[in-house]
Amino acid sequence: MNSARISELLKVRPKTSLYWGIYAASPQEGVSPDLGVAVAKKLAKRAVDRNRLKRMIRELFWTAQATTLNKDVVVKLKKPIGRETRGRLRKKEKDLLRSQISGLI
Repeated sequence: MNSARISELLKVRPKTSLYWGIYAASPQEGVSPDLGVAVAKKLAKRAVDRNRLKRMIRELFWTAQATTLNKDVVVKLKKPIGRETRGRLRKKEKDLLRSQISGLI
C-alpha cells in the first residue's frame, strides 16, 4: 500500500479499542484489499516485539480476508506495550492485544 493511500485511510474515522486504532475503507477498483501496519518504536521499544505484533496483525488480517473482510485496512498501535514488564511483550499482554484486534477486524 502506498503512502498516499495510507494517509487517505487515516482520515477515515477509526474503530478503536484500548490499544488499537483500525482505519478501514473500501478497496480501490480492480485492486485486491491491502493492509498497512503502524507499530511505532516509541510504543514498542524492542524490535522483536514490534515484529511479533506485525506478524500477528498480518495473520489475523489474512484469516479475516479469507472469510469476510473485503476492505483496505490500516492498523495503528495507540498505547505503549509492556509497562508492567519493563517494555517486553509477554504472553498475557499478547493475548489481550490479539483478542482486541480480532474483535475490531
